[in-house]
Amino acid sequence: MSNLRYQEWSDEYCVQHRLPIDFDPNEEILPGVRYGQPDELLTPAYWVMRCKVAQSSEKSFVSQHGSLREEVGFCLLGGYGVTLEVADAFFQFLKKQGVFRDGAETSRHDILRMLLTPIDIDGSPRKYRFPQQRAHRLHEAMQRLDSLTLELKDPVQFRDQIQSLNGVGPKTASWIARNWLDTDNVAILDIHVLRAGWAINLFDLKCKLPQDYSKLEYKFIVFAKTLQVRASELDAIMWSDMRKFGSRLVREAKLTIC
Repeated sequence: MSNLRYQEWSDEYCVQHRLPIDFDPNEEILPGVRYGQPDELLTPAYWVMRCKVAQSSEKSFVSQHGSLREEVGFCLLGGYGVTLEVADAFFQFLKKQGVFRDGAETSRHDILRMLLTPIDIDGSPRKYRFPQQRAHRLHEAMQRLDSLTLELKDPVQFRDQIQSLNGVGPKTASWIARNWLDTDNVAILDIHVLRAGWAINLFDLKCKLPQDYSKLEYKFIVFAKTLQVRASELDAIMWSDMRKFGSRLVREAKLTIC
């Protein structure tokens, strides 16, 4: 199925197969996915409970900045190999230097110099891990972004357009689209969410990112609709829990996740 149009199919699926909010713990809410109990770690019931009781800060988007240039900048600084804390610290530093200001034409050399400058984080000087790569990507993105014609009424098309920027893969593009458009029609999938999906048999263990992103995203969005929770909240809470406690959760649930 095309990765551009999940909405009609998933809406039709959930109308035809809608279950009550209080599912039977032993019922398969999707093929091979047992609902479970709220106190069973990592089960669908657990994630529904977490969505219901989570603080607003846990449900909120990772970044809600003032402009699209800032949103793109933040998401490019984050991602694989860079912690949220480091990404946010360097984002704030570059923002103060005017890198994301409308009309700014900061050179790649200057962005690189900023990313090579250690920043104090929780009392310790920290370096940015990929200064050369991200300086190049940020410089190019800031140059090209204003020239893009973006479809704001179609989140999936918007995501695909943003993905044309150098270094922006499906996860980063989905992150930008989710944050900027407040949409549930895309999902931010990384290794943390992938492991949560493996734990409940939602995702095939052979699936990989980014090759199978469309297939995994499709399943995730249908899963969220079936549970009657926002996909944007579900992936944020899954990411947060698995990032902080994933190893312990998996161990306590007596699951082996590669």
